[in-house]
Order: sequence, then structure tokens, then C-alpha cells
Amino acid sequence: MPHHRIPGATRGSVRRRTALPVLAAVAAVVFLAVWVAMDFPPLSNGDSDAISRSGDPGWSATPATTVTPAAPSASMSASTSPPASPSSSPSPSPSVDPDQVLSDQLAPILKATTASLSVAVLDVEDGDGADYGVRAGKTYDTASIVKVDILAALLLKAQDQGRVLTALEKKYATSMIRVSDNASADALWQAIGGAGGLDAANKRLGLTATTGGSGALWGLTQSTAADQLVLLSAVFGDDSDSPLGAGSRTYIQGLMGGIAADQDWGVSAAGTVTGLKNGWLPRSATGLWDINSIGRIVADGHGYLVAVLSSGSVSKEAGISLVEKAAKTAVAVSASGGSA
Repeated sequence: MPHHRIPGATRGSVRRRTALPVLAAVAAVVFLAVWVAMDFPPLSNGDSDAISRSGDPGWSATPATTVTPAAPSASMSASTSPPASPSSSPSPSPSVDPDQVLSDQLAPILKATTASLSVAVLDVEDGDGADYGVRAGKTYDTASIVKVDILAALLLKAQDQGRVLTALEKKYATSMIRVSDNASADALWQAIGGAGGLDAANKRLGLTATTGGSGALWGLTQSTAADQLVLLSAVFGDDSDSPLGAGSRTYIQGLMGGIAADQDWGVSAAGTVTGLKNGWLPRSATGLWDINSIGRIVADGHGYLVAVLSSGSVSKEAGISLVEKAAKTAVAVSASGGSA
């Protein structure tokens, strides 16, 4: 018997065969949409960047294992790290007192003498300084170092009068400073008005512990090393800080830079001298010597103003030796920044 196709059944079978792939595709699309919506992990077996994208440490609400958070960044570590314990912090360096260091360094020098000493030093480049033996009410005879002060007072007077020094005043000034001529100092002491004129000039210059000698005794003017440093600063320091005009300062510097060879001692032992004035005075009542030295020197490329005043040396030579040792010590302390 011949077989007959049943049209209805054939069409139904075809429709079913055609519908199945479509339904499968739709189901797959729906499945994927639900998967993405649920934010499930990708089906790939490779490494995932899911954590970096979502910021969540894991995909499952109840993960089987705990995920270790990433290490904090360097900036986070720096800002959140606990403070170091006190034991690990560096100890602050103790402050150094340059005056005490200078005192300690001078101790063995002074132990070998019965003389007394006043010392002051200033580094003109960085402003560091130190002093020793500068006490309230304690002053020293200036002897001939006061001649720099006398010349400064004369120049201030000339400035006030709107004039330059006369030829005779210049002659006296040159002899007074370069060879320490006393007769020239006598003449200029009178020209400035003696102690009154010196004291008035020193008030303008900033000296506070210096008093002119009585009568004609300019060599017994009383001062301290610290005050002499103020005078040197007015001569060698910044022009804007000095009542002395530029011409006056240059004039004094020139004379102090040309001291007679036999008077080249004192603070010049501490370096190359660019300005110097010394003073020496034997005291008839005791037979002991006042030995003083002030000036500007250069050592290791730095300029220093140095003043050393002393009294009670047994001889001029002993006094000079004491002053030179003190000057060298003071410059060394200043050069080291006050460290021992």
C-alpha cells in the first residue's frame, strides 16, 4: 500500500523544528540579560578585573573565602601610618653657647697668667660672634686704641660742619694712627673737645660702655671689647648702619690698613690684617701693662672684627703674647660656629 504524507503533521513538525532554535535563542538572550542584571561573574576561566571595575572585594554575597584587600598606596601609608615611638625619634642637638665655648677655650690660656682679659669677635659675613670677660661695670684702659675713636669723632664733627679735614688734621690723623704718635693724639683730642666730644660722638656711634679719660688723659678712656666691636662695625660695617659717611669710613680704613711694621702684632696674628690699631701702656703704680688690640682680619675667606683688651701683664711681651693667643682662639671659635 502506498504511503501518503499527512500534510498537517508535516507542517506541524516543521513549525516545531523551526520554533525550537528561536526559543533557544530567546531563552539565551533572557538568560544573559538576567545574568548581567544579577552581576554574576563572567563565564570565562581566565583572570578577571572584576574587583577593579566594581570596587567590590568579591562577587558572591556570601563568599566561601575571604578576599585580602590590596595594600595601601604609598601616599596612604604616609598619611595613615602611626607616629614613630619616642625611642625611634632622633634626639635634638643641644644648643651651643658660643660665649661659653670661648670661655672654655680661653681657660687654659688665662690659667697661665695673672692678667685679665676682655675679648669680642664678629664674623662680618654671617653675623656670628662671641665675647668673653664683658661684664657690667668692668672696663679697661684703652691706651692708644682710643685713637681710632678720636679720629671717628673728628670726622663726625667735620661731617656736621659740611667740610673735609684740613691738611693739618690729616697730618695729625696719619701720624696718630699709623705710628701711634701721642702728640698728634693730643692735638686732635683738643680738636674734638676732649672727653665730652668723645662721649657725644660715641653716643651717635652706638658705644654704651665707653667713657672718655679726664682732662688730657685720653689713654685712660675706659671701654670694653664689646664696645670696641661696635666702633669697628661703624668703621668697617655696612655703610647704611654707620653715622660715618662713606668717605670717612674709607679714610679710617686706609689709615688702619697702613700700620707701621713694628706695630704689626695683636689681632693680626689671627689672620691677614686689613685694619689694625694697638695700644700699650705701663702703669706706674703697679709696673704692670695694659695691652690692647683691635682690627679687622681675614681668615679662611671670612672677615672678622676682633677686639682684645687686657690688663695686668708682667711685661709688654707677655701682654702681646696673651692678646695674640686670645685673638686666635676667638677667631677659631667663631669660624667653627661656636662648637667646641
